[in-house]
Formats: sequence, C-alpha cells, structure tokens
Amino acid sequence: MDILHKAKDYVETLFKDKLSSVYFYHNFIHTTYTVNKAEEILKNTDVSAEDQEKVLLALWFHDTGYIECAQNHEERGIEILKDFLQNENYPENYINDVSNLILATKIDREPGNLLEKIVKDADCSHFASHDYNDISDALRKEWELTNVKCYSNDEWNAGNLDMLKNKHHYYTDYAKENWEPLKKKNIKKIEKKLEKEEEKKENSENKKDPKSDRSVDTLFRVTLNNHTRLSDIADSKANILLSVNAIIISVCLSVLVPKLDTPKNAHLILPSFILLLSSVLTIIFAILSTKPNVTKTRFTNQDVSNRKVNLLFFGNFHQMLFDDYNGAMKDLIKDRDYIYESMVKDLYFLGKVLDRKYRLLSLTYKIFMVGIIISVLSFGYAFLSL
Repeated sequence: MDILHKAKDYVETLFKDKLSSVYFYHNFIHTTYTVNKAEEILKNTDVSAEDQEKVLLALWFHDTGYIECAQNHEERGIEILKDFLQNENYPENYINDVSNLILATKIDREPGNLLEKIVKDADCSHFASHDYNDISDALRKEWELTNVKCYSNDEWNAGNLDMLKNKHHYYTDYAKENWEPLKKKNIKKIEKKLEKEEEKKENSENKKDPKSDRSVDTLFRVTLNNHTRLSDIADSKANILLSVNAIIISVCLSVLVPKLDTPKNAHLILPSFILLLSSVLTIIFAILSTKPNVTKTRFTNQDVSNRKVNLLFFGNFHQMLFDDYNGAMKDLIKDRDYIYESMVKDLYFLGKVLDRKYRLLSLTYKIFMVGIIISVLSFGYAFLSL
C-alpha cells in the first residue's frame, strides 16, 4: 500500500501549492474525508486488495482537476493521475481502471459496478454527516466566490432538500444500512429550516406596514434635500449681488459723488445717479429675496384633531403648548398616511417659498444688468457730449 502514501503526499502538495483559496469545499480536507469514508465501506465489503487500492487512488485524485478549473475537473484529474501512475511504472490497463472510477464521481453518472458504487457513495458520504450544514455552507461559499451561482437561504435549502430527498441515493449495502438513516435526519433538519423561514416570512408580512415603502421615503428625503440646496444657492447668489453693489455704492460715495459739486463735472451727475439708483434697487430686491417669509396660520385644537395642521412646520406649532404638540406628534408618528400628508404640505410650501425667492432673484439680476448697461452708456454719452 506504499503507493497510497505516495498518492496522499503528492495530492496534499499539489493542493497546497496550486489550488486556489476560494475552494472551500473541493480541497484536501474533502478529499481526505472521502478516502476515509471509502475505507469504512471497504472494511465492511468483500473487495480484493488490488481493487481497494484502485478505489482509494481514484478518490485521492478525483478532485485534483480543480487546480486548473472546476469545469470537466474529472478529466483533468485523470490526466494528473496518469502522469503520477506512469512515473510509478503502473500498467495501462490498471491506470484505465482507476480513471473510470474517477469518472464515476460525476454527479449525473450512474455506477456500473461495485467499485464505482463504493466511489460514488464515498464522494457523497457528507450527505450523512453530522456536520452536513457546515459542509454545505462551505460549498455554497465556494460557488459564490467562483461565480457559479449565488443562492438565497430559501433557494439553497430547497436545492439541498431536493438533492437529498429526490436526486441522490446510496448504492452499497453498507451505506444504505448505516448512512441512509443519518441522511434522513439531515433531510428533516433542512425541512425544519424551510418551515422556520416560511414562518418568519409570514410573520414579517403580517407585521409589515403595507404602506411602508423605502422608495417613497427616499423620494421625500431627496426632494427635501434638493429644496434646501436650491434655497442655499439662491441665498448665495443674492449675497454676491449684495456685496458687489455695496462696493459700487461705497466707491461712488467716496470717490465720485464728492467731485460732482464742481461745474466741470456736471455732466457726470445723471450717470452717477443712474448707477447709484440701480445699485440701491439691486440691493433692495436682493434683500427681499433672502428675507425670511414665515407664514402664520391660525387654527384650533379641533383642526389639530382633524389633522388639518402641518405639525412639521415651526410657524404652526410654535404657538402650541408642549403637551398639545407632544400628543399631536405621537398621533402623527403612528399614522404613515398622516406623515406623508404632512411632508407633502412641507414640500409644497417650500416650493412656493423657492418660487418667490427665485422670481425676486431673477428680477434682481435683471435690474443689476440693465442698471450697469444704462450707467455705462450714460457715462459714455456724457463724455462724448463734452
């Protein structure tokens, strides 16, 4: 049996040096596990020493093809096996026998003889393992990392149940007698998992507010943020106009106006007046566009009870007593429709404020632009008429 020790060392080195770390299931641990399970069957089955060796060699090499690719790994494993046994001077017919046993591990292959049945049962022995859940999770993680497929919990459990219950069965007498009962226990565990998941779904559906929708919440949040950002932009533009025109007025009053009392500068009086007037008007309208406009609504306690008041706007609730406001807000929080209605009102009136602000700002820019143009033209005309 010296060849089996060599095979073990060879495969262990091969996996350690060349197998990707994403293979959480098809690795040396799984290979060793299947070999041990095959030895368990062989101890309780009448098989010759040579055939035992063939079975164990096939299982040592049956997943070595994963060092290159998962697809058709059995064929690649056979090539690795052939190189190994040829170096050990094994005959061709012996190598072919072991190669056929490796092909028997294919998931859709029906075993044709006792040795293939032993190999097949050993490769699927984890279906009867006490650690089946952990082994199954390792395979699931491997498939996710190798882009085979990603499964939800329900999909994975249902697939495992279908495999164990409908698609797989053991072939050897030893596996049927000793492993089948353990496999049935694992089937029951999976069924219980699926039942629990189904109960969780039903409970969550019963508890879930049918009106609750994250997309609606996102809509309100994004829209409110946009309104706030637009308001900030408008205020920033108004501040720019305020600063520029304040500088213009300051320069005119300190430099230009003191020189207008002399007769030789009389022609600059009208252009200077136009420039100052346009700057003053611009400042006035800029201030109006940034001026806070708090609407105050008169309402009664009955209006609050009838939910006709927007409690999210401070202009409404600032005149309420805290106890009244606290009670009204608790009612608001409990009713999602009331929340959405209040937020819609908030959006609407914010939009009205923005509309007023941007109309005034647009008018302010027009006054500034027209005033500058007329001032420049009037200055030009005053100098040309000298």
